[in-house]
Formats: sequence, structure tokens, C-alpha cells
Amino acid sequence: MTRFVDRGALVAAGVGIGVAATVGISFLLVIPIEPVYWYLALPAGLLIGYYANQRAERAAGPVGRVLANGLFAGVVTGLTFAALLLGVKALFFVADNGYRDESAGGSITCEPGVDCVYQRYLGQGRGAELEAAGVTDADSFGRLYWEQQLWTAGLLVVLTSAGGLGGAAMYAFTNRRRPGSAARAEPETA
Repeated sequence: MTRFVDRGALVAAGVGIGVAATVGISFLLVIPIEPVYWYLALPAGLLIGYYANQRAERAAGPVGRVLANGLFAGVVTGLTFAALLLGVKALFFVADNGYRDESAGGSITCEPGVDCVYQRYLGQGRGAELEAAGVTDADSFGRLYWEQQLWTAGLLVVLTSAGGLGGAAMYAFTNRRRPGSAARAEPETA
């Protein structure tokens, strides 16, 4: 037991890092469906918050400690979700050189990086939407793009942390074992 959280919460935080990495690789790189990545943040937090206390073998104990375990594991998992999202976005943002398949019209003429990403958005017919948001050039586009990515990353941290807290609360209310008692009572025989 550490000063603020149980050792099981530290292990759960490590598992949360692995969960975030697995989900990130699956839905940001292998099958790039970013909304699925967002939607899995809350359930991942719920599982990690519950697991933190299960791993710590928290029986009926101080609810504050149970919640702290879940919140800690949820925050670590959420920060990993956010870091992976920003890392993948940065990689593709900086490395964009304008390549497109010939069937999509061939390569875009642009400067690698922000200019190519901006030209892609314009090519998708999003110019009016960008103008309405105050985007007039690649630099203003880059600022808007990263503001949105940071907002999304912050939302992932909040969702996963809230999930961790929720999972810990579920553990606190569903696990009423007393220390040293059997995991479940034996059925009565008549």
C-alpha cells in the first residue's frame, strides 16, 4: 500500500497503459476509425477503475481509498489515450507530403506538413466550413487543427478518468465482503 493508492492501483494503471496502447494501435493505425477510439475511453476507464480495486484486493474498506485507486488508474489510462491520439495525429500531420492515389486525382501540390493537410481539407470541400471558423491560410488552419486535437485529448482524459471513478464506485457498492471473509457465502442446506 502506498501513501495515496494501493499497489494494485499501480498495477492497474500499467494495465490501463496497455489497454490504451492496444485500442490506439487497433483504431488509430490498423483500422483507422477514430470515433471508436473516443467511444472506448469511458468503458476502458470503468474497467480499469474496477480492476484497480479488485487487483488491490480491497474488501469493504474506506470508500475514499477505493475511489482514489480507481481515479488514479483512470487518469493514467486517460493520459495514455490522449498521448497516443496526439502522437499519431502529429506523425501524420508532420509527415503528410500530399501523396494521393491516382484514382483520387493524384498527388496534391503542397509543402509537406501543415500545408498538405490544409490542402486535403480544402480538396474535400470543407473550405466554407474552415472560413466560417476563421481559417484563411495554412497557419490559421494549423492553429485550429491543434486546438481541436488538444480539446479531444482533454476530453479523452476526462472520460477515462470519470470512467475510472465510476468503476471504483461500482466496486465500492457491489463488493461488500469484509476482510478475511469468504468471497461468497455458502448456500444454506435444509
